[in-house]
Amino acid sequence: MQKRWDKLTLCLRAPGAPLDNDVCERALKKVILNRKNALFYKTENGAKVGDIFMSLIHTAELAGGDPAQWLPWNCRATLDQTKSPSPTST
Repeated sequence: MQKRWDKLTLCLRAPGAPLDNDVCERALKKVILNRKNALFYKTENGAKVGDIFMSLIHTAELAGGDPAQWLPWNCRATLDQTKSPSPTST
């Protein structure tokens, strides 16, 4: 360990370097979850669709959105809620 001390403590000398790698670990969890889910795909097309949904869900989470609102079975209700009311004529 003493031979590698400079390399092991490099992050302590770099200003602003994070002391953890939580961001990377959270991203890897998504990859592992997708790999576990892929065991249950029955067709190649099903795998492609599953991969697209996993990508969309992760993108929505990173953007601070609620992915559950935009899943196919909730999409119509979400769109109806987000529509602005039409102006009333007087």
